Amino acid sequence: MGLFDGLMGNASEVKNEDAQKEYGKLLIQGEQFEKSYKIIRDLFLFTNKRLILIDKQGVSGKKVEYHSIPYSSITHFSIETAGTFDLDAELKIWISGAGEPLSKMFNKSLNIYDVHTVLAKYVLAAK
Repeated sequence: MGLFDGLMGNASEVKNEDAQKEYGKLLIQGEQFEKSYKIIRDLFLFTNKRLILIDKQGVSGKKVEYHSIPYSSITHFSIETAGTFDLDAELKIWISGAGEPLSKMFNKSLNIYDVHTVLAKYVLAAK
């Protein structure tokens, strides 16, 4: 991930092997990482069972909040592709009981359709 993308809050893809090394302890038996994205210090980890959001807090990032969102609680989601002048793609996820969607920006080099596919695969299977 480039410094400019990090400062702009854009996500970059993380290799599943790297996510497994650092966050494998969060997984249950039979769970595996499908897609992983880093946004500055925070992470979006898509598994075959749930979405895990990792929010590193404070200056050092040693304090960490882990959100586990079962795919069955996602009511709907949307993607917005990058355009000519708007170079960012956007992902929005609405969670049951939450008023506002989770919203994250992805840089143009990532395939936002891959994110849509993994969400569709698991959210639709959970319904």
